[in-house]
Amino acid sequence: MKCKICRGEASIKLEAYNIKLCERDFLTFFERRITDAIKEYRMFSHQDRILLAASGGKDSLALWDVLFRLGYNVTGYHLDLGIPGSSEESLALCREFAQGKNGELVVDKLADILDGDIKQASIVMKKPACSVCGMIKRYRFNRLAEEKGFDVVVTGHHLDDEAAALLGNMLHWQEGYLARQYPVLQKRPGMVRKAKPLVYVSKKEIEIYARVRNIKFASSDCPYSQGATSIYYKKAVNQLEEDMPSTKIFFLKTFFSKYRGYFHEDKLEATGELHPCPECGYLTVADLCNFCFLKKRLAEKKAKKETSD
Repeated sequence: MKCKICRGEASIKLEAYNIKLCERDFLTFFERRITDAIKEYRMFSHQDRILLAASGGKDSLALWDVLFRLGYNVTGYHLDLGIPGSSEESLALCREFAQGKNGELVVDKLADILDGDIKQASIVMKKPACSVCGMIKRYRFNRLAEEKGFDVVVTGHHLDDEAAALLGNMLHWQEGYLARQYPVLQKRPGMVRKAKPLVYVSKKEIEIYARVRNIKFASSDCPYSQGATSIYYKKAVNQLEEDMPSTKIFFLKTFFSKYRGYFHEDKLEATGELHPCPECGYLTVADLCNFCFLKKRLAEKKAKKETSD
């Protein structure tokens, strides 16, 4: 098996591109795809201060590694969820990575933010734990970026994540989510700029990159992820990809280039659907944003328990 680039011995096969690569040329190929996405969507520049959501998993740590190697000014942010048997490893891996790169890592503890844990928050919100966890992370990520003057926040969402999300949003015709599904969302009142530099690289490619670069990452899934609807959409797009390689990237790129305009955010905001939360200024469609509503409900629950005791 010969490398497509150097014609040396290849050890990596990428079916979506019908190419075989050696490790050295794979690393170049991987980094170029991220660089191309950053440039194509004008995500950020080398002058910007970047805040990266670091979970301790392969996606966020691989992205942090690439951006560090490309010379960007990146600070990691980790939310310690306090999940027994899971959060300890994730935090330790983030700290180890940051120390190894002489980088900065900001850590929040959920216990210092809310009067309850993820399980209690899930019950109060009447939503799956994954949904509530994602909401809390997005909110805290955005608030920290605003408070500390970061120009852009980046996440490790990759091709598989985005293709599965697009499928789910289309099946349920979630126009609001379709309007906001894009590799970069520009800054708005109450919202900092958000970017997904891994949008065109797959989970498989990230796993290979982490292995070749010897990046240590959390290998186990979150115990609360069982039953998440995204799992079913990922199974569907993975089956399509296996039968017809390059389906994911074609699906996503076609939506971005031809159809996303039908669901543009300006149309939603023009109707007055989105407005600043009166408590914190975060954009919301309800009287209070979800985070402030959650804080209120958990505080009420705690006060009621203390009164009854």
